[in-house]
Amino acid sequence: MGMEPTELAHGLFRVLETGDPALAAEVVHEDFRNREAAVAPAACAMPGPAGVLASGAWMRSAFSDLGFPVLGTALGEDAIWVRLRMRGRHTGPFVRYRDGALDQAVPPTGREIDFEQFHVLGLRDGKVVHHEAVRDDITMLGQLGVFPPAPPTALRMVAWRLTGRAGRAAARTTAEAAAAAAAVLHG
Repeated sequence: MGMEPTELAHGLFRVLETGDPALAAEVVHEDFRNREAAVAPAACAMPGPAGVLASGAWMRSAFSDLGFPVLGTALGEDAIWVRLRMRGRHTGPFVRYRDGALDQAVPPTGREIDFEQFHVLGLRDGKVVHHEAVRDDITMLGQLGVFPPAPPTALRMVAWRLTGRAGRAAARTTAEAAAAAAAVLHG
């Protein structure tokens, strides 16, 4: 017997926190699609558990102590809505992508993030098959000193871009996400 929708939702976010491939296989449908993967490494757009594991690796590479405490859920016919907080400490480069290439790299600031998100998880065959979200990214970027730009953060971002550190961080993050996806594909 499969998990209840609320357990599936908690399980999906636990996968992002931990990178647990067994749990990913248990809660994520093989046809899973993540609408939010557009700003993530290409592996995050892969279907099924591989894409979720890649997404978790991408986020954990930037944020240690990553957590998604759930504040509430609402159940629909084939979906569950989840209100939660994303929390962590920015200890690695936070790399955002556009069309699969480096868009922005925020060097580690050591700052805490804690902001609210709202997720819609589509359900099918007792698993999560679709994900989309409304996130308060402006608050997160403000907590990191990116928006509005804090001069020290802006200078570090420019220096990272000019010295090639941003590109190397993007390559490393892309490789880590791909390795996480491959672990489930070849595991």
